Amino acid sequence: MTEILAPAAPIDVAGTVLAHADAERVRRTLESSISPATKRAYASDWRSFAAWCAAKGYPPLPASAETVIAYLSEAAATVRPDGGWAYAVSTLTRRAAAINAAHVSAGVPAPGAGGQVARALLAIRRERTQGPRRVDPLLTDDLKILLRALADTTWPGAVAATRDAAVLLAGFAGAFRRSELAALNLSDVIPSRHDGVHLRVRRSKTDQEGAGLVKALPFGHDPLTCAPCALYRWMDLLTAVDGAGGRVALMRAVRDMNAQETHVCRRERARTDSEAPLFRSLAGGGAVKDARMSGHAVNEMLKRRAAAAGLDPTRYGGHSLRAGFVTQAFRAGADSRAIRRQTGHRSDTVLAVYDREYAPLVGNAVTAIGL
Repeated sequence: MTEILAPAAPIDVAGTVLAHADAERVRRTLESSISPATKRAYASDWRSFAAWCAAKGYPPLPASAETVIAYLSEAAATVRPDGGWAYAVSTLTRRAAAINAAHVSAGVPAPGAGGQVARALLAIRRERTQGPRRVDPLLTDDLKILLRALADTTWPGAVAATRDAAVLLAGFAGAFRRSELAALNLSDVIPSRHDGVHLRVRRSKTDQEGAGLVKALPFGHDPLTCAPCALYRWMDLLTAVDGAGGRVALMRAVRDMNAQETHVCRRERARTDSEAPLFRSLAGGGAVKDARMSGHAVNEMLKRRAAAAGLDPTRYGGHSLRAGFVTQAFRAGADSRAIRRQTGHRSDTVLAVYDREYAPLVGNAVTAIGL
């Protein structure tokens, strides 16, 4: 978020003025408390607010609570051409947080400190009658449809098909957020002779301190839906890419790759210490880039694969994998504690949403009243 912050200036706190160097350390400490993804979002939010202030003739820093409320209210009233709200309440809330963070980092009072901005956001939330839009969960049968549709063993389509199968199966079996999938490195894949594959999540949305979490992806019965198989097929292609053979080696690896009807997960696998991204961007002609696949790219890939499989892509997104795991687990009779062991949720509050909206008949007495 450094691009939206003013240079560190002496800070006067209770009559004590910090020197420039100490003020800079304070700024950096506060900045490090925010995750990189949040910093990027805050930077975009600040640019929006600063541009709005410039157009209106208001100072963005320091800004009054009234200025921020006027900005948020105008954004809240904006509608898209289809009649829907242009900005969700969650987006407006984040923008208010970004404005406050910029003020705190610059050593000036935050406009939200008095509670007026929070009350304005509450009023906006009450005025919105539409519920939050959620993507549909991808259940096991849906996932099989996608996997069968993307089965491609020919060059160069097999490269993208192999990567996407690995992303889909790891995301579903591991109940991953798309940002967590994008952040995985090769060294985070830990082969297990007994469990299948362990995937190390170094940091997540609810674990900003980086305590970490290990998710186990068990051996699957069907090679089509076996997550370890899908990961190893993709990693075999990466081994060819990262070696000295280049494109020729990759083409050879695609040619020698076992089809989805055959398990490849049971042979001994060595763990790598490479910090290269696990899921990478692709270029035309089967080329694998060094850059990691972004969370947005995961979302767009899933939509493309859903469309190719005959499903409505507008109903699905990257979160469909995590939502699908939770929903499928509830439908299979798993309890919330067992589900949280894989998802990393700290309470049952969010899980109850999936249980209520996507598995309404599970444990419901209506199934036992003889209708």
